[in-house]
Parts: sequence; structure tokens; C-alpha cells
Amino acid sequence: MNTHYVSIIASLMLFFTTACKQEKKDANNDEGVTKEVETETEKVPSKITLEKLEGSPAYADASLILDTPEDIKMAKAGEMEFSFNVENYELGAQTKGPNAQKLANSGKGQHIHFILDNQPYSAHYEPNFKKEVPAGVHHLVAFLSRSFHESVKNENSVIVRKLIVGDTPEDKLGLDMKAPTLIYSRPKGEYAGKDTEQVLLDFFVLNTSLSEKGHKVRATINGEEFMITEWAPHVIKGLPMGEITIQLELLDEMGKLLPGPFNKVTRTVTLKE
Repeated sequence: MNTHYVSIIASLMLFFTTACKQEKKDANNDEGVTKEVETETEKVPSKITLEKLEGSPAYADASLILDTPEDIKMAKAGEMEFSFNVENYELGAQTKGPNAQKLANSGKGQHIHFILDNQPYSAHYEPNFKKEVPAGVHHLVAFLSRSFHESVKNENSVIVRKLIVGDTPEDKLGLDMKAPTLIYSRPKGEYAGKDTEQVLLDFFVLNTSLSEKGHKVRATINGEEFMITEWAPHVIKGLPMGEITIQLELLDEMGKLLPGPFNKVTRTVTLKE
């Protein structure tokens, strides 16, 4: 074969080989870029949602009464007896309506949430009971609760008292009981089975109201933030199994945390199959 033609054929073969390799390289590069872009731009939407709970009976005229001074004094630490009066509300009754079937519901019925120093509440189904109170200055908030643990929200359904226990009690919290204050209520404890599908988020606000342009509550649930501008119960849906972290913060109109020892609180609850 003529050496000229051999040279031409060899050149053509080299050209096509190089072109194929380059095309393959470019294709690989394009694929890598596409995947990288998809990884950066594709965001998995959160499954957690927060929805206002509706449909509960209002109990607008229900009252919780504690016939004591605003400052209750006790000489030494120990058991303290509390005797509440309840009007237009039946402790121990099951709350009517659909929400008792949707949410974790107490078989013992309606009750009182008794909260000392914004710690997890104790539930009381009778108006008279005793509680162990340590020495010091403590702040009691108690309010009426439906059987599925939603608080009754009116000006007469809540009791606020300062407990002064001991000879020279120390006020470690320094709470101004007339200042805007957030009191945590639910979620609490463990949830299993059907009760994990809809979890009640509920709290009490004292000495303020919530609005879009005023004070607000920021709920951070497993790192997801939700802004609450209406004092109302809410339902959390889409929670994963396991430990759940809930943080509530009472904010001013500028979105800054309002001063007060109870206005930022974090709790954990557990969800099980």
C-alpha cells in the first residue's frame, strides 16, 4: 500500500479515537454536573406540619377558683394541701366532640393541670389534693384541662399564685408575675400507636395576647420553626418515631425573646410504634 495512504488512514484513526474519548469524557462530566446540581437544589420537604386545632367545646364560663391570697406562705417544706373550687365544668367527665378520638385522651376525663415553676404538669381529677413543695419561692399556675389535655382558655379558668416556703426562702427565679409569661403544657411524656399521628401542642400565656403584629410564640419542633400568632391549640403531624424535641419561645413584636425565666422552654417526648 502506498505510504501516503497509510499515513492518511493512521491520521484518521487517531482523530476518531481521540474524538470518541473526548465525547465519552464530556458525557461523564455532564452527568457529574447534573447530579451535583440536583443534589444541591433538590430539597426534601419537611413532613412535620402544625395545624390549628378546632372543634373543641369552648367552656367559656368555666371557672377554677382557689380561695387564698396571691402569696401563699408556708413555714417549712413538705406537703401542702390545695382545695380548688370548679364551676361550670365537670372534672372526671369525658370531653365531647371529635378531638377526644383524634388525640391522646385520658380515660379519667377532664382534670386540672397543676404546674409548679413551669415544670411538667401533674394532672388532678379531684379538686382537693396534696403536693410536696420544697423550700424556696415558687410560682404556681393551674388551669382546667379537657380530657385530651387541651387547656380551657379564659380569664377565669386559670390560677396564678406565689408560694413562699420556709423562714428565709430564696427567690431563684425572680419571676415578675405581672409580666408576659409563657407556660408550657403539651406535648408531654410518651405517645404510642394511633396517638403518634396527631400530637397536641398547647400552652398558656399570661399577661399578654398573641397577634401577627404583636407578641408571638415560636415553636421549634425537631429543628423546624413555626410561628404562632394566635393563642390556640395546635396539632403536630408527620413526626418521626423516637425522641422529639419541642422548644417554645415567647417573642416581642420585633421577634426578640421577651425577658422572663419561663419564656423559653425545651422539652422532649418519645413516639413509639
